[in-house]
Amino acid sequence: MKQLHKILNEITTLTTDIETNYPELYRSLDENPMTLPVSQHPHMDKEVMQEYLESLKQMLHHYLDEHKTQTK
Repeated sequence: MKQLHKILNEITTLTTDIETNYPELYRSLDENPMTLPVSQHPHMDKEVMQEYLESLKQMLHHYLDEHKTQTK
């Protein structure tokens, strides 16, 4: 349970950072397939939340890489 709590805290921190510092990216989170449950009652466990956290990190990393390329 502690591990899941830690993952949820990381998701919250990262999402808040994206919302504050990258609002244009934050708006696209609603469009991210990882945020849309496939079933009406999705099973949310530690593994699913870890995958979601990793997808957020990847999105931010990709966005930052893209942004660097555009500013050069």
